[in-house]
Amino acid sequence: MPARRYWLVKSEPSVYSFQELQAEEGGEAEWDGVRNYAARNTMRDDMQVGDGVLFYHSNSKPNAIVGYAVVSRSGYPDHTAWDPKSEHPDLKSTPEDPIWYMVDIKAEALFRSPISLTQVKFDNELKDMVLAKNSRLSVQSVTPKEWKVILTMGMSE
Repeated sequence: MPARRYWLVKSEPSVYSFQELQAEEGGEAEWDGVRNYAARNTMRDDMQVGDGVLFYHSNSKPNAIVGYAVVSRSGYPDHTAWDPKSEHPDLKSTPEDPIWYMVDIKAEALFRSPISLTQVKFDNELKDMVLAKNSRLSVQSVTPKEWKVILTMGMSE
């Protein structure tokens, strides 16, 4: 069995917040609508059931990691791409030849203390995170050390 891996996913809270994920039935939802090839490849090829997921609120005040989840279903075709009524259709993608993929995630906990992007950039243990260097990527890897530091910070009072 492969080692557990860790990821960070981004969403604008006005579009889909961590609290909305928690409110879903069983705290679980599809992570759909990603239309970036690097993120698609990560979801399709790398994210596996049981992997840890940090949930980052972007375009908010402040931008911050607000909670964590777990991958509950590994990559599969994103059916919203071939639905012309969805918020993010791509009609070049079809059930027979899907372009876009998604995973399912399940909320684990809302942090007591959100970790802002500024905190990440100025923390010696986190300053090399992908988030600190390229905060535009919507799905990105997190090292086991970064995961532990973030969880410790987020769950403390």
